[in-house]
Amino acid sequence: MQLNSNALMEIDQVDKKIINALQNNARLSNVELAEQINLSPSACLRRTKYLLENSVFDRFVGLLNRAFFHVQGTAFIFISLDKQSEAVFAEFEIAVAQLEQVMECYLMAGDNDYMLKVVYSDAKDYEELYYKKILRLPGVVGTQTRMALRQVHSNTNITVT
Repeated sequence: MQLNSNALMEIDQVDKKIINALQNNARLSNVELAEQINLSPSACLRRTKYLLENSVFDRFVGLLNRAFFHVQGTAFIFISLDKQSEAVFAEFEIAVAQLEQVMECYLMAGDNDYMLKVVYSDAKDYEELYYKKILRLPGVVGTQTRMALRQVHSNTNITVT
């Protein structure tokens, strides 16, 4: 996916270099970042602050090693709700956001209302998540689950051109 930055705000090629460098390594110091993009540290800091103040970056996170925390599985759960109204959707969305094993939640077009990406440590952990939490979410009347066998590709970067 490529993002046409001109639609969002005026940024130049140097800003784009900063954005792409920080997407790859958010732990770069200002001096390291300035060296990497051939800019003085003071100019680099000024530009980085401008990007931060204008909400170019949603947040900075550390991506964890799943195996270290014994996260063995990923499942995609498609959810059907009993009604389709703003109130029902809002209640579901508030409740699902409280579940720590739900990594992502999408409102869908098509046969299902939502798709959840969940992680779990083993079959027992998934069973507990599914029966004690997912099925008890407000408005849920049907689910379909797809278990991932392995992750083939993952990317958190948006290419800024």
